[in-house]
Amino acid sequence: MVTLQDISQIIGEVLQLGSNADNFDSDTPLLGSVPEFDSMAVVSVLTAVEDNYGIAIDDDEVSAEIFETVGSFLEFVKEKAGG
Repeated sequence: MVTLQDISQIIGEVLQLGSNADNFDSDTPLLGSVPEFDSMAVVSVLTAVEDNYGIAIDDDEVSAEIFETVGSFLEFVKEKAGG
């Protein structure tokens, strides 16, 4: 099962945010709000999620909407991972 803590940890590790990611909740904005979260970070976060959960994310599934908040990204990953 994919949890908010799991997703926050992945984002924090990829973006090298340290303990700042510990404060993420489902309403924490990402794209446009976290300076480190640029297009290269998006690719790195997606790759980390694919590796951690054994899923494949197609390019046509990726949109800015899934990166609006930590919660929206969590829901996307849950759906892809089957729960």
